[in-house]
Order: sequence, then C-alpha cells, then structure tokens
Amino acid sequence: MSAPSTPLSRPEAVRRVGLYNNLTIGWNVIEGVVAIGAGIVAGSVSLIAFGLDSGVEVSTSVVLVWRLAQERRGGCMIGADRRAVRWIAACFAALALYVGWEAIGQLTDQRAPDVSTVGIVLAAVSVVVMPLLARAKKRLGPTLGSQAVVSESRQTELCAWLSAVVLLGLGLNAALGWWWADPVAALVLAVVAGVEAVRTWRADSLADTCCA
Repeated sequence: MSAPSTPLSRPEAVRRVGLYNNLTIGWNVIEGVVAIGAGIVAGSVSLIAFGLDSGVEVSTSVVLVWRLAQERRGGCMIGADRRAVRWIAACFAALALYVGWEAIGQLTDQRAPDVSTVGIVLAAVSVVVMPLLARAKKRLGPTLGSQAVVSESRQTELCAWLSAVVLLGLGLNAALGWWWADPVAALVLAVVAGVEAVRTWRADSLADTCCA
C-alpha cells in the first residue's frame, strides 16, 4: 500500500491556487481576444459570447487574486470571501443578460453567421484545457475553506461546458448550414450563466473560512 499523501499547508494551497489562477487568466485573455475577433469576422453571436465569457472568467480570476491577497492580512476570511463570491455572482449575471439579449436579436433578425474554422479550433482546445484547471483549483478550495475558490473553479468548469456548446453550434453551422444553431448555443450559455449567478450568490461559506 502507498503511504497517504501529506495534506497541503495553507500557504502552499494559497501558492498553488495562485499559480492555477494566473494560468487561467493568461489562457482566457488569449481565448477572449481570439474568440471575439473571430466572432466579429464570422458574425457569430455564440463566439462573441464565448469571448465575453472569457472576459468574465478573467474578472472572476482577478477577484480571486484579491481574495488570496487577503490571506496575508490574517484573521477571519469570512467577510473577504463573501464579498468575492458576490462579485463573481454579479459577473455571471452580467454575462447572462448581455448574451441572452444578443442571441434573441440574432434569432429574431435571422442573421446567419459565416463558418469560423478559428472558432472551432479554439473551442476544441478550450474543451481540453479548462476542465484541467477547474479540477486543480476546486480540490484546493476546502483546504482554504474558501467558497470564492470553489465558485471561481465553477466558473472555469462553466467555461469548459460553454466551449462544448459553442463547438456544437459552430460545427452544426459549418457542417449542415444550421445558422440558428449559433444563437441557440448562445442562449444555452446565457441560461447556464444565469443559473450559476443565482447558485453562486446563494452559496454558503465553507466551514473553515476563519482558519487563516
């Protein structure tokens, strides 16, 4: 039998979350710029929404940077953690409202997007990358007793699911000419983001948030 792994110390958990968070920020900056650019060129609301979601992910990751910085102050982290969670929930809500509005507009106007090979490749890569980062961060949330870490990792998970939805919509448009698959994919993104906004806002603090 292998020896049980040694539990991470709190400072080491903070360091690792910070590293994974920085990787998330870097990837999403690239992803957001490429997705929005490709979406504008192709007239794809789902790609633009995907790029905006990357912007929201960067925003939530920046909130997490602030939350981790509070660890240096010591003391109870409940107040800081709760504020960070509320900010993350607000980012989800803003994304849901904007993307929902744009998707309904595209369906109403019947605006058919062009095929975007760049978008398809980007979404496919994101489907692989984002789950790895999400799992790495979520495992460390209980060690810090931080609901903010868990909520931010859920945002990264959401990005992975949205990548799959966008990939499906872009693929159907490219392969079968189903133009409506693109705004429908964007509507799915909006609904999921809205649900996650409510879920994040209502999330309870983890048990050992004060153990800083």
